[in-house]
Amino acid sequence: MKAHGPNEILDVVSLFREQSAACAGELVALRRDLHRHPELSFQEERTAAVVASRLEALGFAVRRGVGGTGVVGLLEGSAPGPVAALRADMDALPVQEETGLPFASSVPGRMHACGHDLHTTCVLGAAMLLTSVRHLLKGTVLVLFEPAEELNQGAAAMIRDGALTSPKPDMIFGLHNHPEYPVGSIAVKEGPLMAAVDTLRLHIRGKGGHGALPHRDRDPIVAAASVIMNLQTLVSRETDPLAAAVVSFGTITGGTANNVIPDTVELTGTVRSFSPEVRAALAEGIRRVAGHTTAALGCTSDVTLRHDLPPVLNHPEATHLVRESALALSGPNAVVVPTPSMGGEDFALFQEQIPGCFFWLGVGNPDLGAIHPWHSPLFRADETSLPLGASVLALAAWKALEKSV
Repeated sequence: MKAHGPNEILDVVSLFREQSAACAGELVALRRDLHRHPELSFQEERTAAVVASRLEALGFAVRRGVGGTGVVGLLEGSAPGPVAALRADMDALPVQEETGLPFASSVPGRMHACGHDLHTTCVLGAAMLLTSVRHLLKGTVLVLFEPAEELNQGAAAMIRDGALTSPKPDMIFGLHNHPEYPVGSIAVKEGPLMAAVDTLRLHIRGKGGHGALPHRDRDPIVAAASVIMNLQTLVSRETDPLAAAVVSFGTITGGTANNVIPDTVELTGTVRSFSPEVRAALAEGIRRVAGHTTAALGCTSDVTLRHDLPPVLNHPEATHLVRESALALSGPNAVVVPTPSMGGEDFALFQEQIPGCFFWLGVGNPDLGAIHPWHSPLFRADETSLPLGASVLALAAWKALEKSV
Protein backbone atom coordinates (compact mmCIF):
# COMPACT_ATOMS: atom_id res chain seq x y z
CA MET A 1 0.00 0.00 0.00
CA LYS A 2 1.40 3.36 -0.97
CA ALA A 3 1.39 5.88 1.90
CA HIS A 4 0.67 9.56 1.46
CA GLY A 5 3.60 11.90 1.68
CA PRO A 6 4.57 13.68 4.92
CA ASN A 7 3.06 16.99 3.85
CA GLU A 8 -0.28 15.36 3.13
CA ILE A 9 -0.27 13.67 6.55
CA LEU A 10 0.47 17.01 8.18
CA ASP A 11 -2.40 18.50 6.24
CA VAL A 12 -4.72 15.84 7.66
CA VAL A 13 -3.55 16.66 11.18
CA SER A 14 -4.28 20.33 10.60
CA LEU A 15 -7.58 19.51 8.95
CA PHE A 16 -8.73 17.34 11.86
CA ARG A 17 -7.66 19.95 14.38
CA GLU A 18 -9.47 22.73 12.55
CA GLN A 19 -12.61 20.75 11.74
CA SER A 20 -12.97 19.38 15.26
CA ALA A 21 -12.71 22.90 16.65
CA ALA A 22 -15.23 24.15 14.10
CA CYS A 23 -17.78 21.48 15.05
CA ALA A 24 -17.29 21.92 18.81
CA GLY A 25 -20.70 23.51 19.19
CA GLU A 26 -22.38 20.66 17.33
CA LEU A 27 -20.58 18.10 19.48
CA VAL A 28 -21.63 19.85 22.69
CA ALA A 29 -25.24 20.03 21.52
CA LEU A 30 -25.21 16.33 20.64
CA ARG A 31 -23.68 15.38 23.98
CA ARG A 32 -26.25 17.43 25.89
CA ASP A 33 -29.10 15.86 23.96
CA LEU A 34 -27.80 12.39 24.84
CA HIS A 35 -27.26 13.47 28.44
CA ARG A 36 -30.87 14.63 28.79
CA HIS A 37 -32.14 11.25 27.59
CA PRO A 38 -30.14 8.53 29.37
CA GLU A 39 -31.07 4.92 28.74
CA LEU A 40 -30.12 1.87 30.77
CA SER A 41 -28.27 -1.18 29.47
CA PHE A 42 -29.95 -2.94 26.52
CA GLN A 43 -32.60 -0.19 26.52
CA GLU A 44 -30.64 2.31 24.39
CA GLU A 45 -33.31 2.59 21.71
CA ARG A 46 -33.35 6.37 21.34
CA THR A 47 -29.57 6.67 21.58
CA ALA A 48 -29.11 3.99 18.93
CA ALA A 49 -31.58 5.74 16.66
CA VAL A 50 -29.72 9.04 17.00
CA VAL A 51 -26.41 7.31 16.26
CA ALA A 52 -27.72 5.38 13.26
CA SER A 53 -29.40 8.45 11.77
CA ARG A 54 -26.24 10.54 12.02
CA LEU A 55 -24.06 7.79 10.56
CA GLU A 56 -26.39 7.32 7.61
CA ALA A 57 -26.37 11.06 6.97
CA LEU A 58 -22.56 10.88 6.82
CA GLY A 59 -22.69 8.09 4.24
CA PHE A 60 -21.95 5.11 6.48
CA ALA A 61 -23.58 1.75 5.82
CA VAL A 62 -25.39 1.01 9.09
CA ARG A 63 -26.40 -2.15 10.92
CA ARG A 64 -28.89 -1.75 13.74
CA GLY A 65 -29.74 -4.13 16.57
CA VAL A 66 -26.26 -5.61 16.82
CA GLY A 67 -25.93 -7.39 20.15
CA GLY A 68 -29.33 -6.11 21.20
CA THR A 69 -29.36 -2.34 20.76
CA GLY A 70 -25.89 -1.84 19.34
CA VAL A 71 -25.07 -0.02 16.11
CA VAL A 72 -22.31 -0.72 13.61
CA GLY A 73 -21.31 1.76 10.90
CA LEU A 74 -19.08 1.06 7.91
CA LEU A 75 -17.27 3.68 5.81
CA GLU A 76 -15.32 2.45 2.81
CA GLY A 77 -12.46 4.56 1.58
CA SER A 78 -11.31 5.30 -1.93
CA ALA A 79 -9.16 2.18 -2.19
CA PRO A 80 -8.87 -1.23 -0.52
CA GLY A 81 -6.77 -1.50 2.61
CA PRO A 82 -6.85 -2.31 6.31
CA VAL A 83 -9.89 -1.93 8.56
CA ALA A 84 -9.69 0.41 11.56
CA ALA A 85 -12.42 0.27 14.22
CA LEU A 86 -13.57 2.83 16.78
CA ARG A 87 -15.76 1.88 19.72
CA ALA A 88 -18.06 3.84 22.05
CA ASP A 89 -20.40 2.66 24.79
CA MET A 90 -23.90 4.13 25.03
CA ASP A 91 -25.63 3.06 28.26
CA ALA A 92 -26.39 5.13 31.36
CA LEU A 93 -26.72 4.21 35.03
CA PRO A 94 -29.60 3.91 37.52
CA VAL A 95 -28.45 7.08 39.34
CA GLN A 96 -30.49 10.16 40.24
CA GLU A 97 -28.63 13.15 38.84
CA GLU A 98 -27.82 15.94 41.33
CA THR A 99 -25.67 18.25 39.19
CA GLY A 100 -28.30 20.95 38.67
CA LEU A 101 -27.06 21.42 35.11
CA PRO A 102 -29.51 22.97 32.64
CA PHE A 103 -29.18 19.86 30.48
CA ALA A 104 -29.44 17.39 33.38
CA SER A 105 -31.20 14.07 32.90
CA SER A 106 -34.90 14.37 32.16
CA VAL A 107 -35.49 10.78 33.30
CA PRO A 108 -35.88 10.27 37.06
CA GLY A 109 -33.43 7.77 38.48
CA ARG A 110 -31.26 7.59 35.38
CA MET A 111 -28.09 9.47 34.55
CA HIS A 112 -25.05 9.40 32.32
CA ALA A 113 -22.94 9.26 35.47
CA CYS A 114 -20.07 7.48 33.71
CA GLY A 115 -19.90 9.76 30.69
CA HIS A 116 -20.90 7.32 27.97
CA ASP A 117 -22.69 10.23 26.31
CA LEU A 118 -19.25 11.80 25.90
CA HIS A 119 -17.84 8.63 24.34
CA THR A 120 -20.70 8.32 21.87
CA THR A 121 -20.24 11.95 20.90
CA CYS A 122 -16.48 11.56 20.41
CA VAL A 123 -16.85 8.57 18.08
CA LEU A 124 -19.58 10.32 16.09
CA GLY A 125 -17.27 13.33 15.90
CA ALA A 126 -14.46 11.09 14.65
CA ALA A 127 -16.85 9.68 12.04
CA MET A 128 -17.54 13.22 10.84
CA LEU A 129 -13.82 13.94 10.49
CA LEU A 130 -13.06 10.70 8.68
CA THR A 131 -15.94 11.26 6.28
CA SER A 132 -14.34 14.54 5.26
CA VAL A 133 -11.24 12.67 4.03
CA ARG A 134 -13.04 9.65 2.63
CA HIS A 135 -11.49 10.31 -0.78
CA LEU A 136 -8.04 9.80 0.81
CA LEU A 137 -8.84 6.75 2.95
CA LYS A 138 -6.98 3.61 1.90
CA GLY A 139 -9.16 1.08 3.66
CA THR A 140 -12.30 0.93 5.76
CA VAL A 141 -13.48 2.54 9.00
CA LEU A 142 -15.76 0.56 11.30
CA VAL A 143 -17.54 2.32 14.17
CA LEU A 144 -19.06 0.27 17.00
CA PHE A 145 -21.63 1.72 19.39
CA GLU A 146 -21.97 -0.74 22.22
CA PRO A 147 -24.90 -1.31 24.57
CA ALA A 148 -24.73 -2.55 28.16
CA GLU A 149 -21.09 -1.86 28.98
CA GLU A 150 -22.14 -1.22 32.58
CA LEU A 151 -23.31 -4.85 32.78
CA ASN A 152 -20.08 -6.11 31.17
CA GLN A 153 -22.30 -7.73 28.53
CA GLY A 154 -22.40 -5.41 25.52
CA ALA A 155 -19.09 -6.24 23.88
CA ALA A 156 -19.69 -9.99 24.16
CA ALA A 157 -23.18 -9.57 22.68
CA MET A 158 -21.87 -7.56 19.74
CA ILE A 159 -19.07 -10.03 19.06
CA ARG A 160 -21.55 -12.93 19.11
CA ASP A 161 -23.69 -10.98 16.66
CA GLY A 162 -20.84 -10.61 14.17
CA ALA A 163 -19.73 -7.04 14.84
CA LEU A 164 -16.10 -7.98 14.16
CA THR A 165 -16.76 -9.92 10.97
CA SER A 166 -17.40 -8.81 7.40
CA PRO A 167 -15.04 -7.07 7.64
CA LYS A 168 -12.81 -8.00 10.56
CA PRO A 169 -10.91 -4.97 11.90
CA ASP A 170 -7.12 -4.99 11.91
CA MET A 171 -6.99 -2.58 14.84
CA ILE A 172 -9.45 -1.01 17.29
CA PHE A 173 -9.39 2.17 19.38
CA GLY A 174 -11.54 3.36 22.24
CA LEU A 175 -11.54 5.98 24.95
CA HIS A 176 -13.02 6.73 28.35
CA ASN A 177 -13.33 10.12 29.93
CA HIS A 178 -11.38 10.61 33.16
CA PRO A 179 -12.15 13.46 35.60
CA GLU A 180 -8.84 12.96 37.43
CA TYR A 181 -6.93 14.13 34.35
CA PRO A 182 -7.27 17.79 33.35
CA VAL A 183 -9.19 18.77 30.27
CA GLY A 184 -6.91 18.94 27.25
CA SER A 185 -4.88 15.89 28.30
CA ILE A 186 -4.67 12.40 26.85
CA ALA A 187 -3.52 9.56 29.13
CA VAL A 188 -2.20 6.58 27.20
CA LYS A 189 0.14 3.70 27.93
CA GLU A 190 1.20 0.40 26.43
CA GLY A 191 0.35 -2.84 28.23
CA PRO A 192 -2.03 -3.21 31.19
CA LEU A 193 -4.37 -0.27 31.75
CA MET A 194 -7.39 -1.84 33.48
CA ALA A 195 -7.75 -5.04 35.45
CA ALA A 196 -9.30 -8.43 34.84
CA VAL A 197 -12.60 -8.79 36.68
CA ASP A 198 -13.69 -11.95 38.50
CA THR A 199 -16.81 -12.33 40.64
CA LEU A 200 -16.46 -14.36 43.84
CA ARG A 201 -19.28 -16.18 45.59
CA LEU A 202 -18.48 -18.03 48.83
CA HIS A 203 -20.98 -20.23 50.65
CA ILE A 204 -20.04 -21.27 54.21
CA ARG A 205 -21.96 -24.01 56.00
CA GLY A 206 -21.89 -24.57 59.73
CA LYS A 207 -24.32 -25.78 62.38
CA GLY A 208 -26.74 -23.24 63.74
CA GLY A 209 -28.23 -22.90 67.16
CA HIS A 210 -28.79 -20.55 70.10
CA GLY A 211 -26.39 -17.65 70.35
CA ALA A 212 -26.12 -18.20 74.11
CA LEU A 213 -24.83 -21.75 73.60
CA PRO A 214 -22.15 -21.33 70.92
CA HIS A 215 -20.19 -24.38 72.09
CA ARG A 216 -22.95 -26.56 70.68
CA ASP A 217 -22.77 -24.92 67.25
CA ARG A 218 -20.33 -24.43 64.39
CA ASP A 219 -20.59 -20.73 63.75
CA PRO A 220 -20.41 -19.82 60.02
CA ILE A 221 -20.38 -16.10 60.88
CA VAL A 222 -17.12 -16.45 62.79
CA ALA A 223 -15.79 -18.61 59.96
CA ALA A 224 -16.81 -15.95 57.43
CA ALA A 225 -14.98 -13.27 59.41
CA SER A 226 -11.86 -15.43 59.52
CA VAL A 227 -12.05 -16.18 55.81
CA ILE A 228 -12.35 -12.49 54.94
CA MET A 229 -9.28 -11.62 56.99
CA ASN A 230 -7.21 -14.60 55.85
CA LEU A 231 -7.94 -13.98 52.18
CA GLN A 232 -6.28 -10.59 52.44
CA THR A 233 -2.96 -12.41 52.87
CA LEU A 234 -3.26 -13.56 49.26
CA VAL A 235 -2.57 -9.95 48.32
CA SER A 236 -0.24 -8.96 51.16
CA ARG A 237 1.82 -12.17 51.43
CA GLU A 238 1.37 -14.28 48.29
CA THR A 239 1.33 -11.71 45.49
CA ASP A 240 4.52 -10.00 44.37
CA PRO A 241 4.46 -6.48 45.86
CA LEU A 242 5.36 -5.14 42.41
CA ALA A 243 2.32 -6.84 40.90
CA ALA A 244 -1.26 -5.83 41.62
CA ALA A 245 -4.22 -7.69 43.06
CA VAL A 246 -7.48 -6.99 44.88
CA VAL A 247 -9.76 -9.28 46.87
CA SER A 248 -12.75 -7.29 48.13
CA PHE A 249 -16.06 -8.42 49.59
CA GLY A 250 -19.22 -6.43 48.95
CA THR A 251 -21.94 -8.48 50.61
CA ILE A 252 -22.31 -10.76 53.64
CA THR A 253 -25.67 -12.47 54.05
CA GLY A 254 -26.58 -14.75 56.93
CA GLY A 255 -28.85 -15.09 59.91
CA THR A 256 -32.34 -13.94 60.81
CA ALA A 257 -32.14 -12.92 64.49
CA ASN A 258 -29.58 -11.35 66.81
CA ASN A 259 -29.45 -14.35 69.16
CA VAL A 260 -29.53 -17.16 66.62
CA ILE A 261 -26.41 -18.60 65.02
CA PRO A 262 -27.35 -19.47 61.41
CA ASP A 263 -26.50 -22.60 59.48
CA THR A 264 -25.06 -20.75 56.49
CA VAL A 265 -23.47 -17.49 55.42
CA GLU A 266 -23.00 -16.30 51.84
CA LEU A 267 -20.39 -13.76 50.78
CA THR A 268 -19.89 -12.11 47.41
CA GLY A 269 -16.92 -10.10 46.25
CA THR A 270 -14.71 -9.05 43.41
CA VAL A 271 -11.20 -10.18 42.49
CA ARG A 272 -8.97 -8.00 40.31
CA SER A 273 -5.58 -8.60 38.70
CA PHE A 274 -3.56 -7.86 35.58
CA SER A 275 -1.46 -10.91 34.75
CA PRO A 276 -2.71 -14.43 33.95
CA GLU A 277 -0.28 -15.84 36.50
CA VAL A 278 -1.59 -13.68 39.34
CA ARG A 279 -5.18 -14.35 38.28
CA ALA A 280 -4.64 -18.11 38.40
CA ALA A 281 -2.78 -17.93 41.71
CA LEU A 282 -5.61 -15.91 43.29
CA ALA A 283 -8.20 -18.45 42.17
CA GLU A 284 -6.20 -21.33 43.64
CA GLY A 285 -5.44 -19.37 46.80
CA ILE A 286 -9.06 -18.41 47.43
CA ARG A 287 -10.18 -22.02 47.31
CA ARG A 288 -7.27 -23.19 49.46
CA VAL A 289 -7.54 -20.50 52.15
CA ALA A 290 -11.35 -20.63 52.32
CA GLY A 291 -11.32 -24.41 52.52
CA HIS A 292 -8.66 -24.71 55.23
CA THR A 293 -9.99 -21.79 57.28
CA THR A 294 -13.55 -23.05 57.40
CA ALA A 295 -12.41 -26.62 58.06
CA ALA A 296 -10.33 -25.45 61.02
CA LEU A 297 -13.50 -23.96 62.52
CA GLY A 298 -15.67 -26.99 61.89
CA CYS A 299 -17.40 -25.57 58.82
CA THR A 300 -17.29 -26.22 55.08
CA SER A 301 -17.14 -23.86 52.10
CA ASP A 302 -18.08 -23.80 48.43
CA VAL A 303 -16.29 -21.29 46.22
CA THR A 304 -17.55 -20.08 42.84
CA LEU A 305 -15.26 -17.77 40.89
CA ARG A 306 -16.66 -16.41 37.63
CA HIS A 307 -14.24 -14.88 35.13
CA ASP A 308 -16.12 -11.83 33.85
CA LEU A 309 -13.54 -9.83 31.91
CA PRO A 310 -9.92 -10.08 30.85
CA PRO A 311 -7.61 -7.13 31.52
CA VAL A 312 -7.35 -4.18 29.15
CA LEU A 313 -3.95 -4.76 27.54
CA ASN A 314 -2.93 -2.09 25.05
CA HIS A 315 -1.13 -3.34 21.95
CA PRO A 316 2.26 -1.66 21.30
CA GLU A 317 1.55 -0.55 17.72
CA ALA A 318 -1.97 0.67 18.46
CA THR A 319 -0.71 2.56 21.51
CA HIS A 320 2.02 4.13 19.42
CA LEU A 321 -0.55 5.39 16.93
CA VAL A 322 -2.70 6.94 19.67
CA ARG A 323 0.30 8.59 21.28
CA GLU A 324 1.49 9.89 17.90
CA SER A 325 -1.97 11.28 17.20
CA ALA A 326 -2.29 12.95 20.59
CA LEU A 327 1.16 14.51 20.31
CA ALA A 328 0.42 15.82 16.82
CA LEU A 329 -2.90 17.33 17.83
CA SER A 330 -2.22 18.65 21.33
CA GLY A 331 1.55 18.74 21.90
CA PRO A 332 3.87 16.92 24.33
CA ASN A 333 2.67 18.61 27.51
CA ALA A 334 -0.83 17.23 27.05
CA VAL A 335 0.13 13.56 26.72
CA VAL A 336 0.68 11.72 30.01
CA VAL A 337 1.35 8.15 31.10
CA PRO A 338 -1.55 7.04 33.33
CA THR A 339 -1.49 4.94 36.46
CA PRO A 340 -3.30 1.68 35.69
CA SER A 341 -6.72 1.20 37.26
CA MET A 342 -8.10 -1.86 39.04
CA GLY A 343 -11.43 -1.08 37.41
CA GLY A 344 -12.58 -3.26 34.53
CA GLU A 345 -13.74 -2.56 30.97
CA ASP A 346 -15.27 -4.90 28.43
CA PHE A 347 -13.31 -3.17 25.67
CA ALA A 348 -10.87 -5.90 26.69
CA LEU A 349 -13.07 -8.45 24.90
CA PHE A 350 -12.52 -6.60 21.61
CA GLN A 351 -8.78 -6.57 22.35
CA GLU A 352 -8.84 -10.35 22.73
CA GLN A 353 -9.93 -10.52 19.10
CA ILE A 354 -7.81 -7.77 17.53
CA PRO A 355 -4.95 -5.43 18.51
CA GLY A 356 -6.23 -2.28 20.16
CA CYS A 357 -5.62 0.69 22.39
CA PHE A 358 -7.89 2.13 25.06
CA PHE A 359 -6.99 5.56 26.42
CA TRP A 360 -8.29 8.16 28.82
CA LEU A 361 -9.54 11.58 27.79
CA GLY A 362 -9.03 14.24 30.45
CA VAL A 363 -12.29 16.00 31.35
CA GLY A 364 -11.41 17.38 34.78
CA ASN A 365 -11.87 21.06 35.57
CA PRO A 366 -12.32 22.24 39.18
CA ASP A 367 -13.68 25.58 38.00
CA LEU A 368 -16.66 23.76 36.47
CA GLY A 369 -17.07 21.29 39.32
CA ALA A 370 -15.73 18.52 37.07
CA ILE A 371 -14.00 16.76 39.94
CA HIS A 372 -16.39 13.98 40.93
CA PRO A 373 -15.71 10.33 40.11
CA TRP A 374 -17.57 8.10 37.70
CA HIS A 375 -20.96 6.87 38.94
CA SER A 376 -21.39 9.85 41.27
CA PRO A 377 -24.72 11.74 41.05
CA LEU A 378 -22.53 14.87 40.87
CA PHE A 379 -20.41 13.66 37.94
CA ARG A 380 -19.58 16.41 35.45
CA ALA A 381 -17.19 16.76 32.54
CA ASP A 382 -15.61 19.69 30.75
CA GLU A 383 -17.15 19.52 27.29
CA THR A 384 -14.25 21.34 25.68
CA SER A 385 -12.63 17.89 25.72
CA LEU A 386 -14.92 16.65 22.95
CA PRO A 387 -13.03 18.00 19.89
CA LEU A 388 -9.76 16.52 21.17
CA GLY A 389 -11.33 13.13 21.85
CA ALA A 390 -12.91 13.05 18.40
CA SER A 391 -9.77 14.16 16.58
CA VAL A 392 -7.42 11.75 18.39
CA LEU A 393 -9.71 8.84 17.52
CA ALA A 394 -9.99 9.98 13.91
CA LEU A 395 -6.26 10.50 13.48
CA ALA A 396 -5.42 7.15 15.11
CA ALA A 397 -7.79 5.43 12.67
CA TRP A 398 -6.30 7.37 9.77
CA LYS A 399 -2.79 6.31 10.80
CA ALA A 400 -3.90 2.68 11.22
CA LEU A 401 -5.10 2.70 7.61
CA GLU A 402 -1.75 4.11 6.54
CA LYS A 403 0.00 1.10 8.05
CA SER A 404 -1.04 -2.45 7.29
CA VAL A 405 -1.18 -4.36 10.59
